[in-house]
Amino acid sequence: MRAASTAALAPVIALACALALPQAAQGADYLRGSQIEQPVEAPPMFGGGRFDWSGFYFGGGAGASDTKFKPDQGLGTLANYAFRNTVLGAEGNIGSLVGDLAEKRDSGSNFFGMVGYNYLFDDVVLGFEVDYTRSSQEYTLNDFIGRRITTSEGLNDVNITTSHGAKLNDYATARLRMGWAYGRLMPYATIGGAVGRFNTVSSIRSTWFLTRTNPMTGATEAFYAAGYTPTNPSIVGGAKKNVYGFGLSAGAGVEWAVTDNLILRGEYQLIRFAEVEGTTVTVNTARVAAALKF
Repeated sequence: MRAASTAALAPVIALACALALPQAAQGADYLRGSQIEQPVEAPPMFGGGRFDWSGFYFGGGAGASDTKFKPDQGLGTLANYAFRNTVLGAEGNIGSLVGDLAEKRDSGSNFFGMVGYNYLFDDVVLGFEVDYTRSSQEYTLNDFIGRRITTSEGLNDVNITTSHGAKLNDYATARLRMGWAYGRLMPYATIGGAVGRFNTVSSIRSTWFLTRTNPMTGATEAFYAAGYTPTNPSIVGGAKKNVYGFGLSAGAGVEWAVTDNLILRGEYQLIRFAEVEGTTVTVNTARVAAALKF
């Protein structure tokens, strides 16, 4: 009778065990701490994940520039102009005396501000940026040239003092930016236009002593030509301020979004200005910047 009662209770015991096992397992998990929330991981500093590069930003920075000043034919043109309407000017090719001036370089630090806007298309970033840079690179070439030139008129002793130079005061660029977003890093390239403000000097100071045979009397004459005397030399050209030059700008760099609103940048920029009062100017700059993004 006792054996029969135990057999009848077996299904009930089995069902109770089945219901109790999940509860026991859950309790064990609780004791092991599985109910405690896992910590939220911080966003990656470089790459990975996504960052919204679109929006308005502004900032500033500093750079180091190497500027090349290349004189061209400006002084030669002035020298020819100084002897216009003369036999010496027609036959002597005075401009060739001052046509080959050596290029000069100057380097130094500069500071700039920038403002721009980015558009994000999937991982492609397209933007537009303008910047303004204070600069102080300059060069000056002073030279003296003395030549004796034979023409159909006689012997011509010519002395020419030249002064040629330029100073880049400041410049601004307007550029398109094209980048590729890799999480919080964005390498990019730029291309656009530039305008610079220069102080320039380009002048020719000349004297001219002529020795000739008088065609009427046959006598030898030696004299300073009028307007080319040591006390009253011929002077053409001079100094100018706030002369504007225009050119092209290109560059490349990389940006790092430190936070959602702070961006750091490293960049190389190349600017080539067209001829400004006889000088072609090329500016190579390595620079760093910080910007606030909205």
